[in-house]
Amino acid sequence: MRSSSLEPVILPSWRWQPFLNHAVEALARFEPQPYPIPERFLWQSDSGGSTTRPFNVTTATWGCKTNKLRQVRAACVEGGEAASVLNFVINPSCNYDLPFFGADLVTLPNGHLLALDLQPALKNDALHTQLVWEKLLPLHQECSKKLPSGGPIPAEAEPFFSPGFLWTRIPLGPEGDELIKEAVMPAFKNYLNLYLEFVDAATPVDALRASELLAGQLRYSTYRALKDPARGMLTRFHGAEWTESYIHDVLFDLRSN
Repeated sequence: MRSSSLEPVILPSWRWQPFLNHAVEALARFEPQPYPIPERFLWQSDSGGSTTRPFNVTTATWGCKTNKLRQVRAACVEGGEAASVLNFVINPSCNYDLPFFGADLVTLPNGHLLALDLQPALKNDALHTQLVWEKLLPLHQECSKKLPSGGPIPAEAEPFFSPGFLWTRIPLGPEGDELIKEAVMPAFKNYLNLYLEFVDAATPVDALRASELLAGQLRYSTYRALKDPARGMLTRFHGAEWTESYIHDVLFDLRSN
């Protein structure tokens, strides 16, 4: 077991490098400590594709923790034209009444799939959601003006997303690049800044509330591990055994036992 460096992962030609760099810089004021990650998941490189269109792909992992945040982690994939991905999730400690922060920034051969949210652990609990949504929904409305909708999400996923879920699909090429620069990056910064405002203000909860939050966090982590949309891509790149261990032991490592 090794801890990732507090310096951001650096992947040559990786589209999402500025987003990770910003997140790492924004978290610095919380005096983060490295998060323990098994060494084989810190940096994994493999070859894929066909004999006529081969490619190299690297998946790197960055993580940290603070007294209020149990795990902050970034899964970073760079495979050239095959895929470029940043999956960035902040998992709060159950001792603080905080949502999750989630960002999925995905480039595939058929376009960009981009999602941002402050995801609830207890969606039907107003104490957990009301203040968050009061501040998140106006931000979502403003950001949505500049981006096309990504379409509906599955009904089974709805308990794990807020009404401020920002979800868009945009094309490859100059138009998409411009939207990423002018709309997606500002939205990422604004969503993250709002989340960190809630972290700043959070105070410890009592043991009963902590157990309720932990139960909600476990439901979220279990669902995300079972339904991770990156499973097929990662299996194709790095094999099934590596992928299943990565999903369950690194990306969504909160368990009841």
